[in-house]
Amino acid sequence: MQIPNLVSLLETTAVITTVFQYLSGAIVCHKYMQKKSTGDSSGFPFICGFLSCSLWLRYGCFTNEQTIAFVNIIGAMLFFMYAVLYYIFTVNKKPYLKQFSAVLLILLAVILYTNQETDNDKAVKIMGIVCCIVTVGFFAAPLTMLMHVIRVKNSESLPFPLISMSFLVSLQWLIYGVIISDSFIQIPNFLGCMLSILQLCLFVVYPPKTFSGQAYKLVDQTVIY
Repeated sequence: MQIPNLVSLLETTAVITTVFQYLSGAIVCHKYMQKKSTGDSSGFPFICGFLSCSLWLRYGCFTNEQTIAFVNIIGAMLFFMYAVLYYIFTVNKKPYLKQFSAVLLILLAVILYTNQETDNDKAVKIMGIVCCIVTVGFFAAPLTMLMHVIRVKNSESLPFPLISMSFLVSLQWLIYGVIISDSFIQIPNFLGCMLSILQLCLFVVYPPKTFSGQAYKLVDQTVIY
């Protein structure tokens, strides 16, 4: 298969799997609507997802990467809707509004800086670094859960379907980043692959005793971004 055809196929499959990953938030929001409450779950993943997608959308526009821009404009819209739905059904509206306001300020600051920067190459570099930092920061979130699994020697608390999907999506974007020689796409997705592999290995080392317990209750509270 020729390289252009491979890139086109990879772009298509990566967009499809990534959008499906984003849509996992719809399952969570549907449960909120059914219960008329967010319960004890956190809405911060929705806010983080909105910030991450918005930053990558900006990066895609700067680098003229239509695939990156396209998939992240879908992600930004979805996560914004998820965030609004969470706000409607949560009882802790003030703290949540503060979190969302902080994220909007960060996004606004990045947009203003990149708009004022006359050196386009420098703006792309700064944008790429910010995107990497934010994405890598999000990858640190599951580390506490990994420590819990190692401590109790049971992977029951890890949602296998979401981790598998995360690995597939990260792998596809890593390969895409290698093909187009974009280190800002390669670095966070390489780390995402490694983290997913580490989590999947825990299923072998510490097999879950059941798939009906705490493991899949986390699906109600977890959104991958």
